[in-house]
Amino acid sequence: MKSEKELIPHLFRSEYSKITAVLGRLFGFEHIEIAEDIVSDTFMMAAETWGQKGLPDNPVAWLYAVAKNKAKDYLKRNQLFSDKIAAAVAYNSPETYEIEIDLSGKNITDSQLQMMFAICNPIIPAEAQIGLSLRILCGFGIEEIADAFLTNKETINKRLFRAKEKLRAEQVKIEFPDKEEVASRLNTVLTTLYLLFNEGYYSLSQNASLRKDLCLEAMRLTYLLIGNEATNQPAANALLALMCFHSSRFEARLGQHGESVLYEEQDTSLWDDELIARGQHYLNKASVGNAISKYHVEAAIAYWHTTRTADKWEHILQLYNTLLILEYSPIAALNRTYALSKTIGKEAAIIEAGKLGLNGNYLYHCLMGYLYSGIENTCAIANFETALKLTKAKADKAQIRQYISDLKNG
Repeated sequence: MKSEKELIPHLFRSEYSKITAVLGRLFGFEHIEIAEDIVSDTFMMAAETWGQKGLPDNPVAWLYAVAKNKAKDYLKRNQLFSDKIAAAVAYNSPETYEIEIDLSGKNITDSQLQMMFAICNPIIPAEAQIGLSLRILCGFGIEEIADAFLTNKETINKRLFRAKEKLRAEQVKIEFPDKEEVASRLNTVLTTLYLLFNEGYYSLSQNASLRKDLCLEAMRLTYLLIGNEATNQPAANALLALMCFHSSRFEARLGQHGESVLYEEQDTSLWDDELIARGQHYLNKASVGNAISKYHVEAAIAYWHTTRTADKWEHILQLYNTLLILEYSPIAALNRTYALSKTIGKEAAIIEAGKLGLNGNYLYHCLMGYLYSGIENTCAIANFETALKLTKAKADKAQIRQYISDLKNG
């Protein structure tokens, strides 16, 4: 049993987004801040009341009841109810205006899906979609979002404010799209969840707990898509498979001090076999039909990274070739170069990496440092020193210094 001090942060993470999604759908983007304020006030009241009187028998039910009552009181007190919301709200009796606010599991899930499609809208920038998803759908605080984006609270507040204003101006409704629209709109949702996951998996933030939370939230939201018949599409299953495979190596990717650990130096005993099996399950589900998305290819690449077979690099290299044809990206090209080094040698990979034109990218110089190591250590050191100047993460700086030291002393 968690104590009151432990329970409230836990419930905030798990329940804030659920209640906000339901109330947000009720109030709409025009008044989304009211929904957020009601939920925040509910948790403040919980902290005060539970601190004085102890925990209720059912803390979640307590939160839901208080949030419902606060929302009903607000609607009854304000003209907003009669002017904007009355037509969309069901009440038991027109005379008493007893407003029904449905916090059942099904309605919570439906509300989160509707909010997801509303937030993941191409009329606002991708970083704003991620920020709003973290705030409204995941219950992240402004400081946490700022930490994830390596910026400050003021920047995040402005970004979220502009995004909400745009959604209001365009009168975006919080609703599930028609069946005909799902396919086109789903791609934007998947892109946002993909970027949200990457924000955690590849983040330079030193907060390891936050990084993992970002990945888990992206996975949770993708699970919601899988659980809905209209959005349970092959691409969504492929994305979830990709997330499972990557997450299976999360513990092995980070060293004791939060530094990145090279793939070949990872302790494979830290890989999560259960997540690998789950990834295989969703990758199999994604194999129906003829359409192949970038998520299918990336999931297959991630799968081979979780295997321990000697021939995996040939498979990975071919898959990167396919991915680059399907959708080119500099990072994918860089990763392909690493796979090339594992199949035909470092010398060939050095030539290919030099063609990418990624001078000034710290990952490029880290890779070149690795490729030149043992072949031309002077060049290796020079590349690592360049990477040291370019990277912002303290833990990675320490790791690169160690590589330089080893080369100089080895």
